[in-house]
Amino acid sequence: MAIDEEIILFRWHLLQYQEADERFMDYRELLKESNEEVKERFELASERIRDIADGEDSKMSEPLSLYFKTTASFLSLCAELYIAVSRGKLKKASLKKLQEENYIFYQDILPENYDHSYANPAYAVEQLGEEYGRILSFLYTELRSERIFIFEQNLYKMTILNELFLEIYFLFENEEVSYYQLRETIYWFLYDYADEWVGWRVRELVDPSLDFATDIVMNADLTDLRYLYAYGEYISDNELQIAQYLNQLPQEEIDQIAFTFTDGFREGFALKNVDIRKKKTVNIRYNIGFERVIRAAILQFEELGLKPILYKAAQNTLNKRQNLKIGYISSNPNEQYDYDHRFDDAIYFDKRMLDRKISCMRKAFEEFETEAEGFAGPACFEVFGDIPFEPEQKEAAYRLSERQQNLLVEYSALSNEVTNEFINQEERSFTIIAYPKPSIGPEFSEIFEEVRKVNNLDKEKYKKIQQNMIDVLDRSEYVKLMGRGNNMTNLTIALADIENPETQTKFENCLADVNIPVGEVFTSPKLTGTTGLLHVSEVFLNGLCYKDLRIRFEDGMVTEYSCGNFQDEEKGKNFIRENLLYSRDTLPMGEFAIGTNTTAYVMASKYGIMQKLPILIAEKMGPHIALGDTCYSYSEDVRVYNPDGREMIAKDNERSALRKEDPKKAYFNCHTDITIPYEALDRIVAVNKDRVEIPIILDGRFVLDGTLQLNEPFQNTGKEE
Repeated sequence: MAIDEEIILFRWHLLQYQEADERFMDYRELLKESNEEVKERFELASERIRDIADGEDSKMSEPLSLYFKTTASFLSLCAELYIAVSRGKLKKASLKKLQEENYIFYQDILPENYDHSYANPAYAVEQLGEEYGRILSFLYTELRSERIFIFEQNLYKMTILNELFLEIYFLFENEEVSYYQLRETIYWFLYDYADEWVGWRVRELVDPSLDFATDIVMNADLTDLRYLYAYGEYISDNELQIAQYLNQLPQEEIDQIAFTFTDGFREGFALKNVDIRKKKTVNIRYNIGFERVIRAAILQFEELGLKPILYKAAQNTLNKRQNLKIGYISSNPNEQYDYDHRFDDAIYFDKRMLDRKISCMRKAFEEFETEAEGFAGPACFEVFGDIPFEPEQKEAAYRLSERQQNLLVEYSALSNEVTNEFINQEERSFTIIAYPKPSIGPEFSEIFEEVRKVNNLDKEKYKKIQQNMIDVLDRSEYVKLMGRGNNMTNLTIALADIENPETQTKFENCLADVNIPVGEVFTSPKLTGTTGLLHVSEVFLNGLCYKDLRIRFEDGMVTEYSCGNFQDEEKGKNFIRENLLYSRDTLPMGEFAIGTNTTAYVMASKYGIMQKLPILIAEKMGPHIALGDTCYSYSEDVRVYNPDGREMIAKDNERSALRKEDPKKAYFNCHTDITIPYEALDRIVAVNKDRVEIPIILDGRFVLDGTLQLNEPFQNTGKEE
């Protein structure tokens, strides 16, 4: 469909809800903002944008003229939709009309249309040239965020974005424009309005009065699927189907799913011996479509004295973290789109901008210090089921310079310092649970039920089995990990020393409290003496698929790495450096764990969904290591005890131990788990000080006394070797 046809159809839908002669009526009667100055600015900007959309008196060359006309038409539609939302007109629309409107808005970034969208930096460069293409693609992408502000009725953010567009437009109208001028205009826009973006993000984190999404979850008629479109987010068949599915479940089952989630959060406080009654709020992160479960969770959290905080994934470039999404989300209309723009901060990120962002963060935390003190932590209801994403690397996409990569590492450390200054990590909890989306396949309902069972396995059973494993590991100096078949893993994991085995332990017995489902024992390994190769044939990490991933360690630090995603070996290394090492030269091994959840493993094998599982479940299905911080980062001094009463003492390594001298050297602010599945595993053996080897796993099966019960799921499927 051509862009002009799209605009006509979009406007036709809107005009179903208002009279034609009202289309350009005085906005003062329609907008809800109280600031008259912003209203006037919005009106003035909107009038000029409509003129640009109509193509009046443009002096530009056709490629640029078409770009600005297309973008102006988009912004004009945003203004019209804002009116329709402010007057409650969309609430009267049919489900079909809402679906059509939603599709029309997002269709130019959908995979089938993306090759001809200005949001695609490759297309923008092809049409507008190298000098202008990338930065105007960035501008178009930023302006697309107006969609969410329309539904939140945030006129101020819409106004300043419109003014940025006009400022860029007038540069092209009035003179020959250089890339430097464009960059400077965008730079100072972001710098000047950093309080509005970065500061507001802090408020979204801690202030429950920002209840746009909470109001939808708690007050919408969830049996009427039109409620899904009240967010303004992209709504796919996943969101519609999961909402329909949950509506069919009895309330008792919904409450039970929610209870596993909320009780894990509560247990996190119990493990730390922290009184949850000191806290006031909890941040709930979820996928749109799960509102029925989230509503039940909110009611259960309220019984614990916690108000919900629901905020959307970051929209503005200053708040984004590469292509990762944190907050409430919906299905991604195009993962390549997010990947192409993951380093758009290359346009503006320098030391001055770093300092500005940190200053705005601190100012906001100081303003909302009381709210931050009452923040109890995040409760994450994750989803899985999509085909693992294999990105295309585009030359037209922005990349960070080496200087910017170093600054990004510095910013990550400083922002965490500020956050931890106002939110005491020793007095907060978290929990994570995951359920499938309908995209998992035609057996979705069966898989959903199987995952529900996995998330509610008997903790007492696993507590005893895992303690038998820990008893052996506590007497060991190191662990040897070997792959089999085509898996080339050969790792030696050095373990912490214990002064008093009667009262201390070096592995935590993880029992599905904050980290659901049950099924692992884990430690922070010593870096010195930890060496060798980690190899996995295929793994799905942070939304990206890695093939033939190889990472070599020397004294616990990454020294070499490669993957088979690209024919060009150097591209593979850059892919790992950017997305696993987060632009660093190296990271430590922050965790070593042995997953024990063979029930989850057999379930995944049965339905052929192994590569679609989130790391939350995958890490319980074999041994895994983590790149980055330990599991105890920023909470090393909190005393943690296993169910048998012994204190966990392996919470530090040689890098995190530097935290009191220089936190920048101690913390990396990332933690990525990488699992070796059972079928790729030859052995895990614990080695004591006398060099006696005690096998825990041989040929992918548990052999240690007291753990043999873990093999039963394999036997029940008839797949025992």
